[in-house]
Amino acid sequence: MLSKDTYKIYEEKMHKSIDAVNADFASVRAGRANASVLDRIMVDYYGTPTPVQQIASIASPDPRSLVIQPWDVSAVKAIKKAIETSDLGINPQDDGKSLRLAFPQLTEERRKELVKQIHKYSENGKIAVRNVRRDAIDAFKKKEKASEITEDDRKEAEETLQKLTDDSCKKIDELLAKKEKELMAV
Repeated sequence: MLSKDTYKIYEEKMHKSIDAVNADFASVRAGRANASVLDRIMVDYYGTPTPVQQIASIASPDPRSLVIQPWDVSAVKAIKKAIETSDLGINPQDDGKSLRLAFPQLTEERRKELVKQIHKYSENGKIAVRNVRRDAIDAFKKKEKASEITEDDRKEAEETLQKLTDDSCKKIDELLAKKEKELMAV
């Protein structure tokens, strides 16, 4: 009989996969201005890739715009370039001291593109979860071969891991449905 702690590391890895999918979803804009869309944007700051949040303050004066105020005014051009080369699809307005991002209303076509993008993110998350399951099953098979556990223990472990995998995939599907609904809401 295997203890609950045996599965803890695999369960934690699956939860990390779910968290990663959630973070990816947060970075997809849904028409409203949200500072988390800048999470993946790295700025070349004195030769070092740096997240925007570490070199500037980000404010949302209204629901459709963000204002990025760098602490070092010389970083404005680098931040602007990083945003323009990203997949955000927004051109920042530069006033010399700060940048303003205006988020236009999403078109039907853009919404569908974003839905495809989040489907990719969720599929990648599910693949990561299944990889954790595969690695765990391999580990249990090695233990069985080394006579550390019995065949019954291995089969029980596989069933438990399958349940963890199913639960994790279901959670990712729930997050996907929620984000898809948010994107398609006009």
